[in-house]
Amino acid sequence: MKYLIASDIHGSAYYCDLLAGFYRRCGADRLVLLGDLLYHGARNALPRDYDTVSCTKILNGLKREIIAVRGNCDSEVDQMVLEFPMMADYAVLQLGGKTAFLAHGHKTPACLREGDLLFNGHFHVPAFELRPPVRYINCGSVSIPKEGSPHACLLAEADALTWYDLTTGLPFRCEKPV
Repeated sequence: MKYLIASDIHGSAYYCDLLAGFYRRCGADRLVLLGDLLYHGARNALPRDYDTVSCTKILNGLKREIIAVRGNCDSEVDQMVLEFPMMADYAVLQLGGKTAFLAHGHKTPACLREGDLLFNGHFHVPAFELRPPVRYINCGSVSIPKEGSPHACLLAEADALTWYDLTTGLPFRCEKPV
């Protein structure tokens, strides 16, 4: 399976549309959303083209292809308008023979074991680090990147993790998920 992993759309219709277009072109089997889908949060400035109604329409158009978890800015009101489940604290997938935990990043699943992969958003900075007992992988932020990072998403395959800049469509980092 091939997964496009993204986080922190924060209600930006502009970047949500870029993400949806990239998803359609990249050949991924599923779009994985790691939270903070509609609300921009009290600590963030409004992202470009903040329009939660448009974001909702874009995401609902992909509802059968989305796996989503809840972020710290997501609420039950968001779940009322989104037509796919997004209130779980984490989800679990298999990727290249490894167990991959998908969480926003403000809560860490308690059941992590040696060698697992932990995919997060929340911090808005792409990362690939060994943080025992797991390999920590951050997909970056779709709409509000931090620390000079690009507007990012991550294409996850069994043998490669590739981060893409959504504004150019070009890869900027590649790692092996070992």
